[in-house]
Order: sequence, then C-alpha cells, then structure tokens
Amino acid sequence: MTYDIDKIRSNFPILHQEVYNKPLVYLDTAASAQKPVQVLMKLEQLHNEYYGNIHRGAHFMADKATVEFEEVRNKIQAFINAKSRKEIIFTKGATESMNLVASSFCEKYLNKGDEIIVSEMEHHSNIVPWQMAAQRYGAKVVKLSFNDTGILEIEKLSELISEKTKLIAVNHVSNVLGTVNPIEEIIAIAHKNNVAVMIDGAQAAPHIKLDVQKLDVDFYAFSAHKLYGPNGVGVLYGKEKWLSEMPPYQGGGQMISEVSFEGTTYNELPYKFEAGTPNISSLAAFGAAIDFLIEIGIENIAEWEHELLDYATSKLKDVEGIKFYGEAPGKSGVISFNIEGIHFYDLGMLLDKMGVAVRTGHLCADTVMAHYNMQGCIRISFGMYNTKNEIDVFLAALNKVRMMF
Repeated sequence: MTYDIDKIRSNFPILHQEVYNKPLVYLDTAASAQKPVQVLMKLEQLHNEYYGNIHRGAHFMADKATVEFEEVRNKIQAFINAKSRKEIIFTKGATESMNLVASSFCEKYLNKGDEIIVSEMEHHSNIVPWQMAAQRYGAKVVKLSFNDTGILEIEKLSELISEKTKLIAVNHVSNVLGTVNPIEEIIAIAHKNNVAVMIDGAQAAPHIKLDVQKLDVDFYAFSAHKLYGPNGVGVLYGKEKWLSEMPPYQGGGQMISEVSFEGTTYNELPYKFEAGTPNISSLAAFGAAIDFLIEIGIENIAEWEHELLDYATSKLKDVEGIKFYGEAPGKSGVISFNIEGIHFYDLGMLLDKMGVAVRTGHLCADTVMAHYNMQGCIRISFGMYNTKNEIDVFLAALNKVRMMF
C-alpha cells in the first residue's frame, strides 16, 4: 500500500509543535481527532465571505450558505450510502442522535412492560438515554453481556429477545475494547423478530467504509469531530419508514410547516428533526472533512491504522506487568491497558510531561470498567496521521515511567 504519511501529516499543523519541550505525540484520536487545514480554512472562509442564516434569508449570503449546507447532506448520504437524503438528520453529535431516537422512537413505540436490549460494552451515550426512556414509560433495559476477551455474547441474543423487545442498542466499535461488533448478524437476528436496531457508530465511521443499506440498519449515529471535522455537529441516519412515524424531538424554527394557536403542522423530512438554527459553519467544515477522507480513502486509513495497532500491540506485550482490555480478533485501532503497580492517572500525567497525549479514566464506559472490576485504565488510539516512530516514543516514555516506580 502506498500511504504518504508525511504528506498527510503536513495537513495537520497542530501536530508540529512541542509540549513541555518535547515533540507532541497525539495518541487520543478516539476521543477527538485533530483537524486538517482544509477544515480550518472552510470555517474561516464561511465566516469571512458568506455567513447567513440558512433556509430563511432572501439575500446572496444566506442562499450560498444554504446551498453549501444542503450539499453536505448529499455528501453524507453518499458517504454512508443512504437511500435518501431525507434519512440524514443533522444533530449536535452522536450523543444527541441517540437521545433523539430514545426520545422520539420511544414516545411512539415504547409502552409499559416493554424492553430495550443494550450491550454491556456501550459508551454512556448509548445506555443512559435508554434508561431514561425506560423509566419514563415503565419499560426495562436488558443487558447483552460480553466475555473477558471483549466479544459480545451474540449466541445469547435470541434468548434475550422477547415479544416485549422493541429495540436493540449496540456500538459498531467499542471505544474501550476496540471490538468490531458483528452488527450485520445482530441486525438480522433483530429483524427476524421485528425489532429495530440503534447503532452507535462514533468509533466506526472514521475507520470502516459504511453502507447503511447493505447493513439494513434502522438507526446509525456518528460525530463530525471523530471524523477529523469540527466539534458540535453530528449525524443521525434513520430509515425513512421510522422517521416518518416518529414525533419531532424538539420544537421551533425549521421543523415547522405552519404554526397557529389552533395547532402546528410539522415540516417534511429531514427538517422535522432539525429545530432552530444549526451549527452552519461547522457543518460546512464537516463537508470539507468528508472530502478529505474520501481523497485519502477510508480503506487506506484503516489499513494503516491496523499496521500501527499490530506494531504497538506486539511491542506492548513485552512490557512487564501490563494487562490488556479487549483482545478480540480484528479489533479497531485502540489499545486499553493498565500497568501493575502504577495508577492510570499517574501514568497518564507523566506521559503527558514527556509529550505523549493519551486518555485515562473510565472512558465514559463504567459498565466496561465494572466488567473488569477496575476504576479506569490507559487508552492509546490511532488516527490517519500517527507513525511507528511515535509509537516508539510512547514506548520509551512508558518504560521511563515504569523505571520511576
């Protein structure tokens, strides 16, 4: 594979700096990816040249901003191969996307005594909204467990599904374990039982080429900032058949057709779920991020990240006292671990002083921490811009910390 890492890194000015007089090694892309210059320039361009409120104005700048805004919807439709642009809902991020479904889907379909199946390896964003909905409607959240290797116990799914099951919520890729879940199999089992499926794709979208029609998924959520785009914007994909029946999530602005004190009629899809003025400039910049990803190729990025993952894993296995969390075959580009005798916060802070940025703590996944009976861990995660030399720097810093203890 021809992968010009130097050319790719040249697009990320933030990486070419020192912290604490050490060259920056950024190994926290799973938390948030850095932004290429193309994204930063688009943010600046829109504000400098043609900012205007979309869908409303009768002037040049509003028209131009509206056209660009809607063109991003078309890009995302193509990026995930959605059947219709009506199925692309803009949100504040994957978290709001899942809250939207938990609110609107459950208002329409969830009744007292019903059940929602949620996997044990979820980010809090794909657990708490379902718990809130279950409490609101007198329903129940049922756990789908994973084993110590980090593999979901899919063989138990059919037993968990009952006539009361309305929805299954699971991530595509675990933010802690790196497990790539067999969501096609999960969706097939669910649909055989007339159950809808909500997929948290925040960790998958930057690494896996998506085809929501092939997956036959009902709902799929992801965030721009994981895809080298800006903060504060994201996407909910939903099948039109569901979105048409679900009530609006919020009221006001673009989601209305007509308002009177006798009643309100709602706008058509996708606008029914897009109340208020959106994050116009960030969504335009998200379009630039999508263009950048397509230019490099998701498959090429994934191949490079797997090479980094294999390299780092083989080196870390030689570290005395290390314990890994998540060793599923074919996992994605994160490694979570602890070192015996060193608290994860101490390790993270000392690595930072050596210029290495990692994630520490419960990683917004308390149920995963509870599974392994731990309070937290260290996570390193890779992006398109990381190198084997950076992994070597991280390993040298890690060994230096070990010597301190």
